[in-house]
Amino acid sequence: MTNRESSVLMIHGAGGGGWEWNVWRRVFEAAGYQVYAPDLEPAAGGLTATTFNHYREQLSRTVQGEAEPVLVGASLGGLLALSLANEVSARALVLLNPVPPSPLHERLLTRDPYPPIIPWGCDASIASTRRAMPDADDAARLYAFRRWRDESGAVLNAARAGIAVAQPACPVQIQVSLADTDVPAEVSLVLGTILDANLVRLHETSHVGPLLGRQAARCAGLAVAWLNMLPPRKPG
Repeated sequence: MTNRESSVLMIHGAGGGGWEWNVWRRVFEAAGYQVYAPDLEPAAGGLTATTFNHYREQLSRTVQGEAEPVLVGASLGGLLALSLANEVSARALVLLNPVPPSPLHERLLTRDPYPPIIPWGCDASIASTRRAMPDADDAARLYAFRRWRDESGAVLNAARAGIAVAQPACPVQIQVSLADTDVPAEVSLVLGTILDANLVRLHETSHVGPLLGRQAARCAGLAVAWLNMLPPRKPG
């Protein structure tokens, strides 16, 4: 039994969707992994009724019955992956510029609370997308611009207030964009030290660059190479 028989759950960040993982999905599937990259769905009552735990529960259901899934999470998805790791007996975690858990959330820049609905989809523009994706090409920017979505303010306010997670019982890789203006690189590096993670420093890469920038395929390849060096899964 090889590492590549593990299923992989890829968890997108706030305001995005499973489409963010298109490049990563191709790289992982070419390496023999089975990939799930679902859209995080709002609660039945809409985004204003959506909570962090609502997202967490739907992700847990996605991998129900999967043996030792690999969790890959970006930004808010990284925090969700961390919070799920032990519950789903994750084989490994790959985190891209993750929103940090408590108490490292205190190191993020202090900002006003988010409104109940964050209009990232409604208010999206090519100009704002270009600012968010300085290391992407025009085709990738246009693709993302057409797909940004509104987000639950309650989810991100909860993350800002600090969400405690248990130390994961599995190996961790953290890819850190040194040019990240959303989650400062120094915060991700400290988290990596706490988690005894394999740290990958990405130069001149933005917050979403590992997924949507010109280096996305390379970043995915680095994750696959690390996963394939882990000890084989235990039979059972």
